[in-house]
Amino acid sequence: MPRSMGPRQPAKTGRHEKARVSRSSMKAAGRRPDRPTPRPGAARAKASSSKSGVIGKGYDPLAPARIAEILKRLDQLYPNVACALNHKSAWELLVATILSAQSTDVNVNRVTPELFRKYSTVADFAALTPEQLEPDVHSTGFFHNKSKSVVGAAKKIVAEFGGQVPDDMEKLLTLPGVARKTANVVLGSWFNKAEGVVVDTHVTRLSRRLELTKNSDAPKIEQDLMKEIPREKWILFSHQLIWHGRKLCMARAPKCVDCALENICHAGDKTWSTVEIHKNAKL
Repeated sequence: MPRSMGPRQPAKTGRHEKARVSRSSMKAAGRRPDRPTPRPGAARAKASSSKSGVIGKGYDPLAPARIAEILKRLDQLYPNVACALNHKSAWELLVATILSAQSTDVNVNRVTPELFRKYSTVADFAALTPEQLEPDVHSTGFFHNKSKSVVGAAKKIVAEFGGQVPDDMEKLLTLPGVARKTANVVLGSWFNKAEGVVVDTHVTRLSRRLELTKNSDAPKIEQDLMKEIPREKWILFSHQLIWHGRKLCMARAPKCVDCALENICHAGDKTWSTVEIHKNAKL
C-alpha cells in the first residue's frame, strides 16, 4: 500500500519532522532553533584538547591541567565572592550557619536581623532556653533542633571560651550543632583560616558533576577536594561553587548553554553539551 501523503504524526520519543528543520531555513524564516548552536571553536577545542589531558583518550578528570582550568574559569566568573549569610561577628555567622541547614540563605537573612537586634550578645543567647528561642527561628525549619544547638553553643562558648567563638577546628567541633561544614564556614569566612572545604548541597552537586569526586557523603567529598584543590584556594573555591550552583548549575535543568565550564564538563545530567557525556558524572 502506498505511504500516506498526509503529515507525519509526532513520534512517541518527541522527535519528528519539525525537529529536523535545518537551522539555516529557520534562520531565514526568522525563527530561532530549538537548541543553540555550539559556541565558535567548540568542535575544534574538542578535537585538540586531548593533548592537555582535558578530553579524549587518556582522559583524567583529576589531571592538574584540568583542575587548573576549572579554577581559572571560576576565578574569572566569581573573583571576589564571599559568604552569602549576613553577619557582623563570628557569633552571628555561627548562628546563621546553624540556621541555614535545610533552609535558604535568603530565608536566614530575613530572620537574623531581628534575631540579633533582640539578642545582641552571646550571653543573651546563653540566658535563653531553647523553647524561648523557637518562635524567633521557627521560619527556618527544624526549629526545635536549631534552637537547642544555638542555645547550647552559646552556653558552652560563655562557660568554656570566655564568650568568644573559638578559631580552632577541634574546639568548634565541640559546640552543639557544629559539624565540619559549619566550622569551615566560620573559620574560612570570619577567621580566614583554611582548615577544610565547605561542602554543602551545591558543592556536593558540582563536585560530582565535574568529576572531582565519586563520593556522595560530605566528609569524603571534603577529603577528595582537599587533595585536589590547592589549600590557598579552599575558602574561595567553596564560595565559587556555591554561587555557580545558585546561578547556573542548578540541581534541575542546569543552564549548561550559558556555563563557562561547559566544554570541560561531561556531566551525565547536562541539558546541552558540546563534549562527550559521562553518565556516572552526576548528582
